[in-house]
Amino acid sequence: MAKYTTDKIRNIVLMGHSGSGKTSFAEAALYITKGTDRLGNPADGNTVCDYDPEEIRRNITISASVAPVLYEDHKINFIDTPGYLDFAGEVLQAVRVADSALIVMDGKAGIEVGTQLAWDRATEAGIPKSFLINKIDDPDAHFDKVVESLRETFGHSVAPVLVPVPDKSAYINVVTNKLVTFDKAGKETEADIPEQYAEFADVYRKQLDEAIAETSDDLMMKFFAEEPFTEEETVQAVHDGTISGSISPVLAASSTKLSGVAQVLDIILSSYPSYTSGGDDSIKTDGDPAIFVFKTIADPFVGKMSFFKVMTGTLTNGISLKNLSSGESEKFARIYTICGKKQNECTDLACGDIGMTAKLADTSTNDTLSADASIEPFKKIEYPEALYTMAIVPTAKGDEDKISTGISHLIEEDYTLKFENDKETKQLLISGQGDIHLDVVVNRLKSRHGTSITLTPPKIAYRETIKKKVQVQGRHKKQSGGHGQYGDVWITFSPGDPETEGLNFTQSVVGGTVPKNFYPAIEKGLQEAMGKGVLAGYPMISLNADLYDGSYHTVDSSEMSFKIAANLAYKKLVDASPALLEPIGIMKVLIPDDNVGDIISDLNKRRGRVLGMHADENKKGYQIVEAEVPKSEMSDYTIALRAITAGLGTYTFDIVRYEEVPALVAEKVVKEAELEDDDDN
Repeated sequence: MAKYTTDKIRNIVLMGHSGSGKTSFAEAALYITKGTDRLGNPADGNTVCDYDPEEIRRNITISASVAPVLYEDHKINFIDTPGYLDFAGEVLQAVRVADSALIVMDGKAGIEVGTQLAWDRATEAGIPKSFLINKIDDPDAHFDKVVESLRETFGHSVAPVLVPVPDKSAYINVVTNKLVTFDKAGKETEADIPEQYAEFADVYRKQLDEAIAETSDDLMMKFFAEEPFTEEETVQAVHDGTISGSISPVLAASSTKLSGVAQVLDIILSSYPSYTSGGDDSIKTDGDPAIFVFKTIADPFVGKMSFFKVMTGTLTNGISLKNLSSGESEKFARIYTICGKKQNECTDLACGDIGMTAKLADTSTNDTLSADASIEPFKKIEYPEALYTMAIVPTAKGDEDKISTGISHLIEEDYTLKFENDKETKQLLISGQGDIHLDVVVNRLKSRHGTSITLTPPKIAYRETIKKKVQVQGRHKKQSGGHGQYGDVWITFSPGDPETEGLNFTQSVVGGTVPKNFYPAIEKGLQEAMGKGVLAGYPMISLNADLYDGSYHTVDSSEMSFKIAANLAYKKLVDASPALLEPIGIMKVLIPDDNVGDIISDLNKRRGRVLGMHADENKKGYQIVEAEVPKSEMSDYTIALRAITAGLGTYTFDIVRYEEVPALVAEKVVKEAELEDDDDN
């Protein structure tokens, strides 16, 4: 029998802006519940949740980690998540298995971009939301102003539940109507609210009552009749309202001073949902066991670790489950609970709990494993597209295979990365969520896989075309004793159909001046030549070639001779007004209304053409701007968009066609190609 049953488990994702104190709050909760014997500090690199070397070096959270807090016969699985936008995939993984969200805010900074993004992600996931105003001990932290801005931004479902008194020496629990004092160890004591705080408490009580009244018709009638709610009614209404989303509680605490932390835990137990609180009939706590893998760590030293949530039934040590994606059976030789990097082996885990197992051979993130192979797989995590791309340059020659192996391991644990070998530009490309994200990749390749790389802007896959029709001769004649080589062709070249890539080869030869058996060699010679244009060495995108005349020698002519002759004719396309073409993409940018002007101005600087804009149907106060933009102007757009919109903007970009490059730009590209040729030679 699992130690903690489903009704005693709470899974809470800690979300919010970077630096708001998510990790510090998890540390405080662990410390006051004896989960740790010292209070970790992110600045000192000694926290439970931020244990990765990259996190310690940078003093930021990069990976989602679990911090189980054991309190009052309950288990609260806090999932600490990154605040940096580059690591959004980790946040989405945590949200997928959380039953509610605690959005942590800096009491001094108030609402930040990360606050809005956290609210949006929790709303999209359909989980209850609440706020923790942290660092309340800061002299410049103003709880009242933050609550006011929260209600203005997110509506009157935002309701104060745990409020610091004006001098921050104590808190008022608005639900129980009690004053909460605390000591240096975080131990808290409740007492009746003294007269000096009665009027202050009444202000917040009215805000809470307003939200409570929305939870049922009976309470609404009492509210309008100005009848006070009982404590029992209030506790139940906050519980029901939090689960339904009609109430978003606001709490306050100081993680460093340990004040308010125990009260937050009490409120979580009384008001926040367990896995089965939402009324989902598909959840069977006593049915066949099934799990959902929400995170993978593929460390070459530690091995592969699969983090999962028990979705139905009870998972026991030694059980075998079928992977519904691969069809393979996987044995759970050992199962663990996780606290940061610490692993604690256990015999079983109840429905709703979070655990880890190692060395599953055919299991990846997003997989469902079940004892009942007939069930539908659980909903998968949808990751943001990787749009920030850089080219990989190995520091040591011959490291390509080592790099590919290392990156494949990193991609196994990070689905927001993309890796490809661009055959056209002959570059290894890595794509991610931003510059910090890729910098972490570079460092992990070195520390985990012993290979060093540098990143450079990727080459653009330009193409070439011709703009006018020409008739040219290609003649190959060589005599070197014995049989010679002879091939002679006259070809009319003209621009090809831009909608159809490749060579359109025709023949209008009369009189047999070029025998038909040499036609395939001529065509093949032209196809191979098109791999390198005559202007800057980029592939010819489309070309019409009509063989209309030539000559041959009965002894010296061969397929190779005519292939070479065709190539010589192709080189004379320098007289056909060759032009450089660049890839053009359609982009759709989702941005707040206030940023439209700046976005359009930026697109104009990138040689973009704005096609139109319209209000987004799903996101109030947002516009979608559509534009056509050259790919060569998009290399830093992820970072630029983040700067313009403070991280609230997103975009998609898809190549749709090639267009002629403006003269000044083309001149620069041609010069760069010539310099590269010189370097290669």
